[in-house]
Amino acid sequence: MRINRRIFVGAGLASAIVPRPGRAQADDTIRIGVITDMSGIYRDVSGPTTVACARQAADEFTAANPSIKVEVLVADHQNKPDVGLGIIRKWFEQDGVDVIENVGNSSIALGARYLIEDKNKVALITTAGSSDLTGKSCSSHLVHWSWDSWCLAHSTATSLVRVGGSKWFFITADYAFGHAAEADASRFVRAAGGTVLGSVRYPFGSTTDFSSFLLQAQSSGANVIGFANSGSELITCLKQAQEFGLDRGGSRMAAMIGYVTDVLGMGLSTAKGLSLTETFYWDLNDRTRAFMNRVKPRLAAAVFPNMSQAGDYASVLHYLKAVKELGVARAKASGREVVELMKKMPTDDDCFGKGSIRADGRKIHPAYLFEVKKPQESTSTGDVYRLVSTLPAEEAFRPPDEGGCPLIRS
Repeated sequence: MRINRRIFVGAGLASAIVPRPGRAQADDTIRIGVITDMSGIYRDVSGPTTVACARQAADEFTAANPSIKVEVLVADHQNKPDVGLGIIRKWFEQDGVDVIENVGNSSIALGARYLIEDKNKVALITTAGSSDLTGKSCSSHLVHWSWDSWCLAHSTATSLVRVGGSKWFFITADYAFGHAAEADASRFVRAAGGTVLGSVRYPFGSTTDFSSFLLQAQSSGANVIGFANSGSELITCLKQAQEFGLDRGGSRMAAMIGYVTDVLGMGLSTAKGLSLTETFYWDLNDRTRAFMNRVKPRLAAAVFPNMSQAGDYASVLHYLKAVKELGVARAKASGREVVELMKKMPTDDDCFGKGSIRADGRKIHPAYLFEVKKPQESTSTGDVYRLVSTLPAEEAFRPPDEGGCPLIRS
């Protein structure tokens, strides 16, 4: 079924999530606006599974706290900043939304900063990857969960240079996240003693033939090809790289952002050997497996949440815990106060374990470098990763004094 691109409110919510009330009432209801890609190239890495994870958190919280009413709204931003910002403005001004969540596009997330501050609301960012969100564009109303371009680039680039991947070429999506991911990774490659031989940028969202870019990478002499893109574009790049035999020529493939959803989408025969960093993996430990067991009934067959989707669950749960402590009326009156309390409260959930939120809004937790297994190494559908190395929470993200966030300087 084709998903309508207009704003919609999901039907069939669990009893813990109340139906959308009229404007005259509902001042006692917390409204969470999940704005994500429901029909575009990032549908699989966010989309319906994002919605399922956010609703899982809301259901678990309201089951334990039945006196607090929570409503989840869902909208498709279509990967268009004007569409996304228009939805957010309407939510804030007409629909009583208190917090936007996921916001799976860096341009939309960066643009929404002024809206959330002006309306005194909250943004929980899990899929937009620009590290500027906790750097020069940080906000006292925003929390950046799961990952960012600095984290993934630092983990992936530094580790690969150490094992011999010293010559890099980047294929980069021409938008905010792609630019940030390439810049961060290039810096870490050089800092680790490697070199960047070149890069090429392509029009984001409208490119399906990457052959000329891959041939440029091949002719550069690079032994690592870094892909600063994601979703269906990353999958297409890797499939076409295999067609050209780049892996057989000794080149390593490295995703600056890659997800278990990407790996499952392309299959292990295509993704085998791919290096990538995630901050969550469903089969990492007993707690992640427990989360997977709880959310599984909401998911389509053979779907496994990635780190962003795990962040949708964890960020919504922590936000609601802060709402409970602050009180619903006060939380609805001041998003800034909610975020301040979220930073003071330690985080703890089954997806990421124990952690914290820094003054710049960066949620910190460990990062894991994985290598995709060969088909013969996998024992089940979701068994795709081999853990290579772990960066502890205090090393996984950019030091706060290096990001240029005014909240740190003040």
